[in-house]
Amino acid sequence: VQLVESGGGSVQAGGSLRLSCAASGFTYSRNCMGWFRQAPGKEREGVAGIDTANGYMYYADSAKGRFTISQDNAKNTAYLQMNSLKPDDTAMYYCAAIPNSGGYCWQFYAYNTWGQGTQVTVSS
Repeated sequence: VQLVESGGGSVQAGGSLRLSCAASGFTYSRNCMGWFRQAPGKEREGVAGIDTANGYMYYADSAKGRFTISQDNAKNTAYLQMNSLKPDDTAMYYCAAIPNSGGYCWQFYAYNTWGQGTQVTVSS
């Protein structure tokens, strides 16, 4: 499985960005796709996940109300819409997946396939 992110960039506080993750190589129809982030000096944290079979979405507390994960199954692509961005959201954002997941998409520790990352910088 390969994951390719796009859509990162620089934005002022309060602005929005949409990240995209194009997946290829899934063998089964039920997978998890998710977004993680890692800020300098901090551990990587799960942000959001989605079950590709039913569209169920899962969010970390830090993302609730501002971030929305979605998918386009026809394109094997997941998105992360980020609104009301804050400087604390500055990080490298990674797309991740659990191929043939069985639906446990809220288990961020289980994601085992990673993209290369895309940088998001929010200035005050």
